[in-house]
Amino acid sequence: MRRTFLKALAGLTLVPPLANFLPDGLALAAGFDDESIQDVDGAADSGPFTLPPGARLEADLAYGPDPRQRLDVYHPANAVNAPVIFMVHGGGWTRGNKGLWRVVKNKVGHWVGKGYLLVSTNYRMVPSADPVTQADDVATALAFVQTRLKSWGGDPARIVLMGHSSGAHLVALLTADPSIAARAGASPWLATVSLDSAAMNVDQLMRRRHLGLYDQVFKNDPGFWREASPTLRLTGKPVAPLLAVCSSQRLDSCPQAQGFAARAKQFGGRAEVLPVDLSHPQINAYLGTPGAYTSAVDAFLASLGLP
Repeated sequence: MRRTFLKALAGLTLVPPLANFLPDGLALAAGFDDESIQDVDGAADSGPFTLPPGARLEADLAYGPDPRQRLDVYHPANAVNAPVIFMVHGGGWTRGNKGLWRVVKNKVGHWVGKGYLLVSTNYRMVPSADPVTQADDVATALAFVQTRLKSWGGDPARIVLMGHSSGAHLVALLTADPSIAARAGASPWLATVSLDSAAMNVDQLMRRRHLGLYDQVFKNDPGFWREASPTLRLTGKPVAPLLAVCSSQRLDSCPQAQGFAARAKQFGGRAEVLPVDLSHPQINAYLGTPGAYTSAVDAFLASLGLP
């Protein structure tokens, strides 16, 4: 199965990370390193879209008392032991929404159409919750889902955590440190797909020239930088195999993904890096559309026994 994934990876049109060619300042000036980059069509992308035949949406289930602690469940037709995509939106840790089309539309069309359940969750935002607290929210949402999956026709043993941008950072943080999920009562999951985070090692990020967004989120606190770093929280084998998709059009995303993968492998874990020649927002919006990118992600899931 893993050989099939590597074959699919070889079929992608990939280019080396821009970090190999551009000085830090040039790439940062171009905005390649911004976790808050607006997605393809800006903010006006919420609203209903057509679900796959027989699918239904169960919206705004509360997993905690705060209004942001809500999640949506996209049910496939006639679910029986269905695998699960658990999606965490991005937005620079300060904004974003579980229902934006770029977060869910093509992923629902592809995976719910194949018989997966898809969960899309909100979580509290900066300044009311810092990224480490946001990871706790995601873990609490996961535990909530795990207790209900059997009644929804889902399979608790076949959950894939997926997140984009700051959401990718959060799912990587949970994957790096099993204590986060355990404190929330969540059980281990099958796999993680991290979609284009440049914040795997926040300590490294903050000690270089960086965008002002990161100062707003991570402050001038080296202790917190380390606490919020998936790579540095990784002190043993990761909870689950991880696929780190990264944009080769950005400065830091692929090097940060490679740093996480190298450390995971030191502890006997599986972490693959998938560089793609797509922009930060395209990596989110285009996943689920036909093509080599979606096929490579599917091949990674198939290597773990998923349909």
